[in-house]
Amino acid sequence: MIKIVSFLPAATKMIYDMGLEEHLYGVTFECPKEAADLPKVVRCVLEGKNYSSIEIDRIFSASKAQGKSLYWVDEDLLEEISPDVIFTQDTCEVCLIDTACTLSSIQHLSKQPELVQLSPNNLDDVFNCAVTVARAIGKEEVAFQYLAGLKSVMNAILDRLRGAGAPLKRVMLMEWIEPIYNCGHWIPFQIAAAGGVDMLSNPAGDSVVNKWEKIQKYNPEVLVIAPCGFDIRRSEEEMHLLTSKPGWNELEAVKNNAVYLADFDLFTQPSIGTLVKGVEVLSCLFHPEIFQADEALSKYFKKFQTELILK
Repeated sequence: MIKIVSFLPAATKMIYDMGLEEHLYGVTFECPKEAADLPKVVRCVLEGKNYSSIEIDRIFSASKAQGKSLYWVDEDLLEEISPDVIFTQDTCEVCLIDTACTLSSIQHLSKQPELVQLSPNNLDDVFNCAVTVARAIGKEEVAFQYLAGLKSVMNAILDRLRGAGAPLKRVMLMEWIEPIYNCGHWIPFQIAAAGGVDMLSNPAGDSVVNKWEKIQKYNPEVLVIAPCGFDIRRSEEEMHLLTSKPGWNELEAVKNNAVYLADFDLFTQPSIGTLVKGVEVLSCLFHPEIFQADEALSKYFKKFQTELILK
């Protein structure tokens, strides 16, 4: 049987979603709860810490400037597992261990595993990553069944938007609070699939810092805040950094009480299953007159009570 180690939470999630977890022997500390009992091969110096947005940005920026990685691999554990395949990535060297760091960690292993890189840029790329994962395990047909169900969900959302003649909502999704980062890679495609447009985003590219003045001029109708690595509670702790900015009360999204906090898993962890769920959530936020979130979706977002700031 093929033995897999995943250095990528998204790959881990897709393996479980496709029912292929019997092949999984090691994961990272960031992998989803389904893998809680598996050996943690990848660790990070920030693990278990509660730094602010500003502190995290400074630590990662300093690490990058010095050419260092904040991640490390338990090479003894990896040698013990002796995997056939390791899933890695190069989409973001900040959020996850990258291929270069992985290569340096496996060079002394007695058995050299195959490295399978998953580095999607857009939403179609993420769909294709599911096929790549299943193919590496020798179960490619499972991926096509998995993806068929997810594409039917996407098609149903599009059909309802078209049927209702829904206009595109002018939105912004923030990937970080301080400094403010726009959204990139596959997220603008999620936004489009949910009936919105984010003119500050960077489709199929890296997210970048946006000046507050630019956001004021853009004046989004809906504002979604989903910092990478932050759940809703963690984002709430940092909202004062936004509400204290000049002109916050004048934003259309604030006036319309259309500011939302969302779980980062729906956007910045590119398992196609969670990204499609993210599209479902966004459709409810952009077009509540058409889509209503059920209990399963409601747990992934929270409306920020802007009226409390306006008083």
